[in-house]
This record gives sequence, structure tokens and C-alpha cells, in this order.
Amino acid sequence: MLKGTVKGSVWSTKRVDDVPNGAFLDVELESGGSLVAFDVLGSGVGEQVLVATGSVAASRFAPAHPPIDALIVGIIDAG
Repeated sequence: MLKGTVKGSVWSTKRVDDVPNGAFLDVELESGGSLVAFDVLGSGVGEQVLVATGSVAASRFAPAHPPIDALIVGIIDAG
């Protein structure tokens, strides 16, 4: 699992039918670098998030396995 901060949205006017409703977000990773993660939680810019990667990300949508390899699975509470 990776920890990062949402930096913005990635806009796409078209996508494959297998991708469920949600948003693509640009996430800057705490460990360095960045990635595009799929979000169904409604994460916003500036929020710290937890990201699952690989087949675990797509398995969230079983039995369908959309082409998603990074999924925001949690929003970290400020504390």
C-alpha cells in the first residue's frame, strides 16, 4: 500500500466500457514520484490518501476486472 497526496484530476473524454464510475486522480507519492489512481471515494485535491496497486486494485470490482492497477482505498484523516 502506498501513501500520497492528491494533486489534481486527470481528465479523459473517453474510456473503455469496463471502467466503473469514478475519477482518475494524479497522486504524488510520499516515497517520491507520482501515479494516476482511480477514485470512487470522492477524494479531493490536497487530501492524503492510501493507494492499493496491482491486481488487488482491480479485484475490488469483482467479478469484473477492469483495467485499473491503482485504486484509492482510503482518505487519511487530519489529526
